[in-house]
Amino acid sequence: MANIKRGAGESAAESIGRSLGEVPGAAGQPAFTLSLPDAPPLPVLIAVPHAGRIYPTDLTEAMRGPTAAALRLEDRFVDLLAVQIVRDTGAGLLVAHAPRAMIDLNRAPDDVDWEMIAGGKPAGQARMAAGRRARSGLGLVPRRLPGLGELWRRPLTADELAARIDRVHRPYHTALSEALEALRDRWGAALLLDLHSMPPLGSKRGADPAPDFVVGDRFGASCDTALSAAALDHFAAAGHKAAHNRPYAGGYGLERHAAPRRGLHALQIEVCRSAYLDAALREPGPGFARAARVLSRLVRRLAAELAAGHRLPQAAE
Repeated sequence: MANIKRGAGESAAESIGRSLGEVPGAAGQPAFTLSLPDAPPLPVLIAVPHAGRIYPTDLTEAMRGPTAAALRLEDRFVDLLAVQIVRDTGAGLLVAHAPRAMIDLNRAPDDVDWEMIAGGKPAGQARMAAGRRARSGLGLVPRRLPGLGELWRRPLTADELAARIDRVHRPYHTALSEALEALRDRWGAALLLDLHSMPPLGSKRGADPAPDFVVGDRFGASCDTALSAAALDHFAAAGHKAAHNRPYAGGYGLERHAAPRRGLHALQIEVCRSAYLDAALREPGPGFARAARVLSRLVRRLAAELAAGHRLPQAAE
């Protein structure tokens, strides 16, 4: 595991975008890739914060059971779906390559479990309300997972934490903010689709099958309700069960970047891994092409809905 290779998703993303930031401990490896055409045909940006697969040797050597932990933490190959959606639709794309095990881009930068940092919490550092996620083990740097326990062999140093924030977290969110503003300035409104994947939430059989998708809008705070309604209707029409805000309502990405009154809308889309991966949930499976088509059509529908709601020029097909 010490030399986990970059997956096809990163290579594909880099071929159509700009590589930015740097993965600490992996000299020359970009923390993320941004693809946004000068004249984007849609007011939509897809962000993929949890599919990164660049694992520096010093990171994996510090992990207990790195292979199992990486598989649990990653939104496994959901970046491949995003790349295909972008090829189908022309939407903008922001893909993280730094892994979630290193730093969680869907957490606030102060959502730190200071007990896992050598020296503890710096003097004067306030514990924010978001710290509940850190205390559960899934803060800015994940600490533990159910069934696996503690993820790290040693405490993280303050310098290591600062490097991850400075080289990955801060530039990623700066790039995301600037890309959304650019889309809004061009179109009059913009939509962020924060794309994630989830483990199966239960059986897909019976009278009440588990959902294939979860649409999160922070209970109506992150976008016009018409966009959420359109997403749910789209999945139903495509023959997929979708849930709304439960169990995933959206995290820091939506909290930070959504501002509907300023024309900046955001939805979190969770895709069940069984819908696009193989039976072992490790590699792209037979459902991949269908899932990509469903999501590409979703992007087109939401772009049209956004255009209608804000009286924008009709997005290009």
